[in-house]
Amino acid sequence: MNEAKHTNLPRRLLYTELIPIRWGDMDAMQHVNNTVYFRYMEQARISWIDAMREALDAAGAGTVVASTGCNFRKPLTYPGTVEIKVFSGRVGGSSVTTLYELRMQGEDTVYADGEAVVVWVNMATGKAVRVPQAVRDMLAQSAA
Repeated sequence: MNEAKHTNLPRRLLYTELIPIRWGDMDAMQHVNNTVYFRYMEQARISWIDAMREALDAAGAGTVVASTGCNFRKPLTYPGTVEIKVFSGRVGGSSVTTLYELRMQGEDTVYADGEAVVVWVNMATGKAVRVPQAVRDMLAQSAA
């Protein structure tokens, strides 16, 4: 991903998730199926959002994904544990671009990188709302 295109803050680590690779994550080519990379990024994103649940509940806000993408660099294979790092990206009025790096635990090699644009919505109306101040504050702290 082109970092300059996707950020108005320095890219900062927000969250790290470790997920064991399951035998069933692999496909006929004996590597993790491309769709599973999106599941790994999704799980890391959900864990990061869950860590902010109190602030989101107070604001009556939830999130939806507006777009997502992945660059497959090197195949992940079973057995092993994938480490997914979630980074801050561009912060807009109602959205935050989250950036991802997937590695095998203990390795420096990036096996895949991706992004997802997360939009905050009012849970009652389903309409986009401004990113809650508590989330903006947390993103500003992670950039410090």
